[in-house]
Amino acid sequence: MTVSGKETLAKVPAITLGFWLIKVLVTTLGETGGDAVSMSLGLGYLASTGIFITVFVALVALQIKAAGFRPFLYWATIIASTTLGTTLADFATRSLGIGYSGGSALLLSLLLLTLFCWQRLLGRIDVGSVQSPGAEGFYWLTITFSQTLGTALGDWTADTQGLGYMGGAAIFGGALLLLATLYYGTALSRTGLFWLAFVLTRPLGAVVGDFLDKPLAQGGLELSRFSASACLAAAVLLLIAALPQRAARKGH
Repeated sequence: MTVSGKETLAKVPAITLGFWLIKVLVTTLGETGGDAVSMSLGLGYLASTGIFITVFVALVALQIKAAGFRPFLYWATIIASTTLGTTLADFATRSLGIGYSGGSALLLSLLLLTLFCWQRLLGRIDVGSVQSPGAEGFYWLTITFSQTLGTALGDWTADTQGLGYMGGAAIFGGALLLLATLYYGTALSRTGLFWLAFVLTRPLGAVVGDFLDKPLAQGGLELSRFSASACLAAAVLLLIAALPQRAARKGH
């Protein structure tokens, strides 16, 4: 899709404050929703991952098939990726026994490899270039690894390092504020800062989600995972409807 013959609209949203507000909410929803299916329903990490990856692949196919940016479809796909990231990270770190640090290292390597291949093959990795099926494929693969990495990283910070959920939230929230300062105060790569921020919103959502539903004895609020997920989903829908949603642009 073109605008005035000079710019091409991407099939993903422009990066605005509204984008980041919704992103933090959906990553938190991914944590509570993923845990609701794998733990509260007792389906386990592997079966839950199978369910979520099926939904995610179907939504990615619809996303690629769509003629342009569709806000509700886009965010539904992000939610599917973040719930998949939750159960996939838990399966890798707990069921496979590689631990949070091992899982984080593996997922970081896969994320960097995906970005490297994307850059080498297509030349650009910014959101404005996400227009072709090839770019969309790399975009959603990058997002999947970032969501899964964020889950493992959040658990590693809160549990392995003993910082707790609020301590983890303070660290990742502070890191995001630092990135915002670098974005507005320096000439560092906007694309690099975007992907760093995208990764860091996921562990922030992970520790906040765990804070909402984990037992009081473990430092959580012990809320129902289903109730917390429903409230978060309602807030996401409200923000998508209320906040301006426009496609990212790529100037020719």
